[in-house]
Amino acid sequence: MKHVPSPKSNKLVDKKWIDRGMLITILTLAWPTMLEQLMQTAVQYIDTAMVGSLGTQATAAVGSTGTVNWLIGSTISAVGVGFLSYIAKAYGANEQAAAKRAVSQAVLITFVLGVFFTIVTVSLSGMVPVWMQVDKDIREMASQYFLILYLPMLPRTASIIFGTVLRSAGDTKTPMKIGVLVNLVNVVFNFLLIYPKRELSLFSFHLRMWGAGLGVIGAAIASAIAFTIGGIFITCVLWRHPMVSPRGEKFTLDLQILKPCLKVAFPNMLQRFGTSLGYVAFAAMINSLGETSTAAHTIANTVESAFYIPGYGMQTAAATLAGNAYGANDGKRMKNLASMFIPLETILMIGSGACLFLASPWLMGLFSASDTVISLGTSVLRMVAVSEPFYGFSIIIEGFMMGVGRTKGPFVYNIIGMWLVRIVGTFICTQLLGMGLISAWACMIAHNLLLFILFLICYVRGTWNPLFAAAKAG
Repeated sequence: MKHVPSPKSNKLVDKKWIDRGMLITILTLAWPTMLEQLMQTAVQYIDTAMVGSLGTQATAAVGSTGTVNWLIGSTISAVGVGFLSYIAKAYGANEQAAAKRAVSQAVLITFVLGVFFTIVTVSLSGMVPVWMQVDKDIREMASQYFLILYLPMLPRTASIIFGTVLRSAGDTKTPMKIGVLVNLVNVVFNFLLIYPKRELSLFSFHLRMWGAGLGVIGAAIASAIAFTIGGIFITCVLWRHPMVSPRGEKFTLDLQILKPCLKVAFPNMLQRFGTSLGYVAFAAMINSLGETSTAAHTIANTVESAFYIPGYGMQTAAATLAGNAYGANDGKRMKNLASMFIPLETILMIGSGACLFLASPWLMGLFSASDTVISLGTSVLRMVAVSEPFYGFSIIIEGFMMGVGRTKGPFVYNIIGMWLVRIVGTFICTQLLGMGLISAWACMIAHNLLLFILFLICYVRGTWNPLFAAAKAG
């Protein structure tokens, strides 16, 4: 007689299969984003090391306006989150026509934002180093670097928004491949433009290598060329993409699509603008502490960024899958997503934090020959390494909320943490009490821990999940 499994055993088999399938889906979406970010960080490491070889002033000139880069980039990324939420939900509900209309609106908004930020950044390039309290000896160098870096703002905007559009449809591999190309181009042009003519030796072979000898300006030109190539490539890929190509759609304002996208994007934009503006204020206070603190902070930020890659790679997958589940009105799937993502993220960030703690002296030594800079950077990196698992939890819950369009809560949490804890605390410590870089990073860690507490409360109460009642019943 043929064996027929009991309903109970069948349910267990189904549950295991769903969990295994969900894990494969999560990793399939997350690993290309992680690799893309790893490549970007690797090139950032190489950039910092190449410029760092020119001296502390060069490192400070490049790093002193870096937070303005975050301010602009994160504001544009926030717009992409609005489209991600809409497109992921549309595909979850099997509404491909609505998804394609949203892509055409993304193209229109990309053009508007790209032109706008080009005008703004080029116009203000001379003032940004002054506002950032950059040392007078390096202001001109920092201003020139900033100007060149932002001339290709339109292709940079395309890379950010179009990459998000592709990820919202589950295509994380294409942005990864283009990111790898951009980074390779950047490295090659860095090598040619930063250094002067020199002789390279490999075993018994000697090669006379051409070099432009442009220093910091060469690094800016290399990045500008790489950004332009990346923007052109991702635009071509989007146009030919089988799922999200905007071909045949109208490129005129469609308020029926834009309103829900902007409703999600606007709080996220305010959040990123507010927190990034906080980073600018934070960096300005650190710049006022002198070249050594600025260099240590710049290098430590670069080193730290690599160890957040697992967290942010998982966040992209969380946002996409949560949006799909919401579009399908599947509360049980939403509940299962949380039970899979949170342990995975915690394990990854514990491992990442442990590696950062152990490797921080060696990593700092890659970018600076100054014992003072290395020692100071090592201290702050080991402090922040301990807080990484807590911050990782916040990243995942925020990813879920972005995917389902609930961006008001993260906006409030991040603004409170940034301005009431990090900025006020850093101002008191560094400007009033005369304390140094370590106190500023302690305020940053306090900010991250507050976010953990607020997102934990949000998760326990279920306010992150619009399908909470259905998920609870399931």
